[in-house]
Amino acid sequence: MAIAHADEYFWIVPRGHRAPGRARALLRERLRVWRVDPDTADAAELVVSELVTNALRHSGAPQGRGIGVRLARRKGGVRVEVSDAGAVVDLAPQVTTECDERGRGLAIVAALAERWGCLPRPHGIGKAVWAEVGPSSQEGSASW
Repeated sequence: MAIAHADEYFWIVPRGHRAPGRARALLRERLRVWRVDPDTADAAELVVSELVTNALRHSGAPQGRGIGVRLARRKGGVRVEVSDAGAVVDLAPQVTTECDERGRGLAIVAALAERWGCLPRPHGIGKAVWAEVGPSSQEGSASW
């Protein structure tokens, strides 16, 4: 399911091992249509992949629940939001060692995004984790 507006796009990806790849493909197509510059598109693609993977691993949502992905654009920048039915948590990147195979997702998001965070979903159970990447992310959140 997808809902599109001129500067906003929303879809739900089914929970499962294919969800991150599906989210990346949908995001890449939308950013191509919007003609977002390649560096911003690459960063947004990695951010959506990490956030969808975290939603799969940590949300505690039942298998039948989908994962919501919302994109918004402004002046070349992109805001990526990934929502799930999990509880709102205080997010912080984990400290990892070079031997750790997991735990770097939020550190990657923090490195790529100008701003990022977590907020409760406005009309239901769960949370949305968001990140702003690209030129417009430096202009502040009022425009998003």
